[in-house]
Amino acid sequence: MLPLASSTSTPTSSSPFSSVSGFFDSGYWVALERIAGLFALALWLALAFWTAKDARRRIDDPVIVAVCVAAAVLFGPFGVIIYLFLRPPEYLEDVAERELEIQAMRRRLGAEQVCPYCRNPADPSFLSCPHCGTKLKNACRRCKAPLDPEWRLCPYCETAVVPSSGASRTPRDPVVQRTTTDV
Repeated sequence: MLPLASSTSTPTSSSPFSSVSGFFDSGYWVALERIAGLFALALWLALAFWTAKDARRRIDDPVIVAVCVAAAVLFGPFGVIIYLFLRPPEYLEDVAERELEIQAMRRRLGAEQVCPYCRNPADPSFLSCPHCGTKLKNACRRCKAPLDPEWRLCPYCETAVVPSSGASRTPRDPVVQRTTTDV
């Protein structure tokens, strides 16, 4: 009877964590580890690719772009976070567009004076363009100050401006004199 009792009551060495340790030894856990590793690798490469694209759109210097991409490849998500803190706030296209808008506003406001005929720079005090000879402004009869065509009165000496007629335009020297209305 003794052998029967000993065979039915064999003690098993089961602990409360044996099912958990069994899961970590199973094929499911190995497959989950591999899928997570592939996902982490894909995320790492995707972040590096995104950093390369974004840096090329924001930074003009190829060396700095290469450093940003290298930081994203070497340090992964931490390198991308560092890049996000240090990257320029605007795209290069936006900067160029803003510069064009500023230039257009300066032209409209008259801050950048150019000859309407040859497009060379002309000082606001010039009566004629030194490059092509185009007459830019009329001179005051009394003080010889440059006057805008719209002015009716000289702001410097208060002399009334006489409207210029087409017959008063005479060429000087060998340069043909053009007015801004001829352009």
